[in-house]
Amino acid sequence: MHCGPLWQFLWLWPYLSYIETVPIQKVQDDTKTLIKTIVTRISDISHTLVSSKQRVTGLDFIPGLHPVLSLSKMDQTLAVYQQILTRLPSRNVIQISNDLENLRDLLHLMAFSKSCPLPRARGLGTLENLGGILEASLYSTEVVALSRLQASLQDMLRQLDLSPGC
Repeated sequence: MHCGPLWQFLWLWPYLSYIETVPIQKVQDDTKTLIKTIVTRISDISHTLVSSKQRVTGLDFIPGLHPVLSLSKMDQTLAVYQQILTRLPSRNVIQISNDLENLRDLLHLMAFSKSCPLPRARGLGTLENLGGILEASLYSTEVVALSRLQASLQDMLRQLDLSPGC
Protein backbone atom coordinates (compact mmCIF):
# COMPACT_ATOMS: atom_id res chain seq x y z
CA MET A 1 0.00 0.00 0.00
CA HIS A 2 1.38 3.36 -1.08
CA CYS A 3 0.43 6.33 1.19
CA GLY A 4 2.49 9.07 -0.51
CA PRO A 5 -0.46 10.95 -2.11
CA LEU A 6 -2.47 10.66 1.11
CA TRP A 7 0.35 12.18 3.17
CA GLN A 8 0.81 14.98 0.64
CA PHE A 9 -2.89 15.76 0.80
CA LEU A 10 -2.92 15.74 4.61
CA TRP A 11 0.16 17.96 4.64
CA LEU A 12 -1.56 20.48 2.29
CA TRP A 13 -4.91 20.38 4.12
CA PRO A 14 -4.20 23.30 6.53
CA TYR A 15 -3.19 25.50 3.58
CA LEU A 16 -6.23 24.51 1.54
CA SER A 17 -8.63 25.26 4.40
CA TYR A 18 -6.91 28.61 5.03
CA ILE A 19 -7.25 29.58 1.36
CA GLU A 20 -11.00 28.91 1.58
CA THR A 21 -11.55 31.33 4.47
CA VAL A 22 -9.48 34.26 3.19
CA PRO A 23 -11.76 35.34 0.32
CA ILE A 24 -14.83 35.47 2.56
CA GLN A 25 -13.05 37.77 4.99
CA LYS A 26 -11.93 39.86 2.02
CA VAL A 27 -15.52 40.08 0.78
CA GLN A 28 -16.66 41.22 4.22
CA ASP A 29 -13.84 43.78 4.38
CA ASP A 30 -14.70 45.03 0.87
CA THR A 31 -18.35 45.29 1.91
CA LYS A 32 -17.45 47.42 4.93
CA THR A 33 -15.16 49.61 2.83
CA LEU A 34 -17.86 50.16 0.21
CA ILE A 35 -20.39 51.06 2.91
CA LYS A 36 -17.96 53.64 4.32
CA THR A 37 -17.40 55.02 0.81
CA ILE A 38 -21.14 55.41 0.19
CA VAL A 39 -21.61 57.10 3.58
CA THR A 40 -18.81 59.52 2.67
CA ARG A 41 -20.37 60.22 -0.75
CA ILE A 42 -23.68 61.03 0.94
CA SER A 43 -21.92 63.32 3.44
CA ASP A 44 -20.19 65.14 0.57
CA ILE A 45 -23.52 66.08 -0.99
CA SER A 46 -24.30 69.50 0.38
CA HIS A 47 -27.90 68.86 1.48
CA THR A 48 -29.15 69.50 4.95
CA LEU A 49 -29.80 66.00 6.21
CA VAL A 50 -32.81 65.22 8.34
CA SER A 51 -33.02 62.77 11.21
CA SER A 52 -33.62 59.21 10.07
CA LYS A 53 -36.33 58.96 12.73
CA GLN A 54 -38.18 62.07 11.59
CA ARG A 55 -41.45 61.41 9.76
CA VAL A 56 -42.05 63.30 6.53
CA THR A 57 -45.62 63.16 5.25
CA GLY A 58 -45.91 61.30 1.95
CA LEU A 59 -42.43 59.78 2.14
CA ASP A 60 -43.26 56.83 4.39
CA PHE A 61 -42.24 54.44 1.59
CA ILE A 62 -38.59 55.29 2.25
CA PRO A 63 -37.26 52.66 4.67
CA GLY A 64 -36.08 53.62 8.14
CA LEU A 65 -33.87 51.75 10.58
CA HIS A 66 -34.39 48.10 11.50
CA PRO A 67 -33.33 46.69 14.90
CA VAL A 68 -31.77 43.46 13.56
CA LEU A 69 -30.68 43.09 9.97
CA SER A 70 -30.14 39.79 8.25
CA LEU A 71 -28.32 39.69 4.91
CA SER A 72 -31.69 39.21 3.24
CA LYS A 73 -33.18 42.28 4.94
CA MET A 74 -30.08 44.33 4.06
CA ASP A 75 -30.43 43.38 0.40
CA GLN A 76 -34.14 44.15 0.45
CA THR A 77 -33.56 47.57 2.01
CA LEU A 78 -30.80 48.42 -0.46
CA ALA A 79 -33.03 47.36 -3.37
CA VAL A 80 -35.68 49.86 -2.24
CA TYR A 81 -33.14 52.67 -1.90
CA GLN A 82 -31.63 51.84 -5.26
CA GLN A 83 -35.05 51.94 -6.87
CA ILE A 84 -35.80 55.32 -5.29
CA LEU A 85 -32.43 56.83 -6.25
CA THR A 86 -32.69 55.72 -9.88
CA ARG A 87 -35.97 57.63 -10.17
CA LEU A 88 -34.45 60.89 -8.96
CA PRO A 89 -33.08 63.21 -11.66
CA SER A 90 -30.17 64.46 -9.55
CA ARG A 91 -26.70 63.65 -10.84
CA ASN A 92 -25.54 63.44 -7.22
CA VAL A 93 -27.15 60.05 -6.71
CA ILE A 94 -26.03 58.20 -9.86
CA GLN A 95 -22.74 56.98 -8.36
CA ILE A 96 -24.44 56.14 -5.06
CA SER A 97 -27.00 54.03 -6.94
CA ASN A 98 -24.18 52.21 -8.77
CA ASP A 99 -22.40 51.65 -5.45
CA LEU A 100 -25.60 50.17 -4.00
CA GLU A 101 -25.69 47.65 -6.84
CA ASN A 102 -22.10 46.63 -6.09
CA LEU A 103 -22.89 46.46 -2.37
CA ARG A 104 -25.85 44.18 -3.06
CA ASP A 105 -23.56 41.90 -5.10
CA LEU A 106 -21.13 41.70 -2.17
CA LEU A 107 -24.00 40.84 0.20
CA HIS A 108 -25.02 38.05 -2.17
CA LEU A 109 -21.45 36.69 -2.09
CA MET A 110 -21.48 36.77 1.71
CA ALA A 111 -24.82 34.96 1.79
CA PHE A 112 -23.57 32.38 -0.70
CA SER A 113 -20.56 31.73 1.51
CA LYS A 114 -22.96 30.95 4.36
CA SER A 115 -24.86 28.51 2.11
CA CYS A 116 -27.92 30.72 1.95
CA PRO A 117 -28.06 32.33 -1.48
CA LEU A 118 -30.42 35.29 -1.50
CA PRO A 119 -33.13 35.71 -4.08
CA ARG A 120 -32.73 38.97 -5.96
CA ALA A 121 -34.84 41.54 -4.07
CA ARG A 122 -37.10 43.61 -6.25
CA GLY A 123 -37.56 46.70 -4.11
CA LEU A 124 -40.89 48.43 -3.90
CA GLY A 125 -43.70 47.31 -6.15
CA THR A 126 -45.74 50.33 -5.11
CA LEU A 127 -43.06 52.82 -6.14
CA GLU A 128 -44.56 52.92 -9.62
CA ASN A 129 -47.67 54.53 -8.11
CA LEU A 130 -45.64 57.17 -6.29
CA GLY A 131 -44.57 59.09 -9.38
CA GLY A 132 -46.72 62.05 -8.37
CA ILE A 133 -45.11 62.27 -4.93
CA LEU A 134 -41.65 62.08 -6.47
CA GLU A 135 -42.43 64.78 -9.03
CA ALA A 136 -44.03 67.08 -6.45
CA SER A 137 -41.19 66.82 -3.96
CA LEU A 138 -37.99 65.71 -5.69
CA TYR A 139 -35.70 67.69 -3.40
CA SER A 140 -37.42 66.49 -0.20
CA THR A 141 -37.41 62.91 -1.44
CA GLU A 142 -33.69 63.10 -2.21
CA VAL A 143 -32.84 64.64 1.16
CA VAL A 144 -34.92 62.15 3.16
CA ALA A 145 -33.80 59.14 1.09
CA LEU A 146 -30.10 60.02 1.40
CA SER A 147 -30.41 60.75 5.11
CA ARG A 148 -32.16 57.47 5.85
CA LEU A 149 -29.84 55.55 3.52
CA GLN A 150 -26.82 56.94 5.37
CA ALA A 151 -28.28 55.91 8.74
CA SER A 152 -29.21 52.46 7.37
CA LEU A 153 -25.71 51.94 5.97
CA GLN A 154 -24.12 52.87 9.29
CA ASP A 155 -26.44 50.38 10.98
CA MET A 156 -25.49 47.72 8.42
CA LEU A 157 -21.83 48.38 9.13
CA ARG A 158 -22.42 47.66 12.83
CA GLN A 159 -24.46 44.55 11.97
CA LEU A 160 -21.70 43.16 9.74
CA ASP A 161 -19.38 43.08 12.76
CA LEU A 162 -21.90 40.75 14.42
CA SER A 163 -21.86 38.33 11.46
CA PRO A 164 -25.53 38.57 10.42
CA GLY A 165 -27.54 35.50 9.46
CA CYS A 166 -29.32 34.79 6.23
